[in-house]
Amino acid sequence: MSADNWSRWGEGDEIGAPNTIGPREVRAAAGLVRDGRVFSLAQPISARTLVPKLRTRVAHMMTRDGGDYAAGARRAGGFQFADDCIFMPLHTGTHIDALCHAWYDDKLYNGFAGDSVRSQGAQHCGVDKLPPMVARGVLLDIVSLRGGPLADGESIGREALEQALAAAGTTLAPGDVVLIRTGWQERHEGAAEADFDAEPGLDVEGAEWLAAADVAAIGADNFAIEAMPFPPGEVFPVHKRLLRDFGVPLIEGMVLKPLAETGRTVFAFVAAPLPIIGATGSPLTPLAIL
Repeated sequence: MSADNWSRWGEGDEIGAPNTIGPREVRAAAGLVRDGRVFSLAQPISARTLVPKLRTRVAHMMTRDGGDYAAGARRAGGFQFADDCIFMPLHTGTHIDALCHAWYDDKLYNGFAGDSVRSQGAQHCGVDKLPPMVARGVLLDIVSLRGGPLADGESIGREALEQALAAAGTTLAPGDVVLIRTGWQERHEGAAEADFDAEPGLDVEGAEWLAAADVAAIGADNFAIEAMPFPPGEVFPVHKRLLRDFGVPLIEGMVLKPLAETGRTVFAFVAAPLPIIGATGSPLTPLAIL
């Protein structure tokens, strides 16, 4: 396999693997809709959303509410309204990692300079460069394959992915969005805290195998896609290979159990990041349409 996808779609490309989704892939995805059921694959967002200690918890504040009218606020023409705002780290809950989120050796995806990510935002490979994705989604249910949620630190390599793909009764095609169910999110449902330094997930071999299949994006129901703790001497090796080398966006913190319970492993997948200029990620509500 190629060592990376740099220059594959041009020297100035900032989209990466989603380039593999074209009109043919979109039409094929639309053709997968059979009964019209729509599944949101996103976590609810609130102050209870689990967040690692290095990040700020979600803060949702009302700036206008019924109490203002009870206190005597004007009701011009009888009109009343509520307004609110939210403060949250972009890598919280269900979200997508932009290609500028992680790099090494001072180079982003496609060779852009690491110092182009500044305090004002990323000059290259920001989440605003990622297009909306309408593609074939493929669920690889490792929980069903192994008889229950995986233990923290348990890795998912090429062999497990191939087994799950065989169980799904399909093969991968360029432009697919692959979703990996580990059970991590299910184990923490309703919990007040979580250990964000330990989780089951992809290993480098599995990540490279998926990249070689020309998938457009990879999602999982865990915090960071990859197995943690990391192998000795490594720090986020899967992020480095997928985001920086192959330009594969990562969708983290997905809710996959309800989808898995339908028994459907192939479906229409739809997701569109918020086009926040220069951002390293975006909250996301991915949809599976059956």
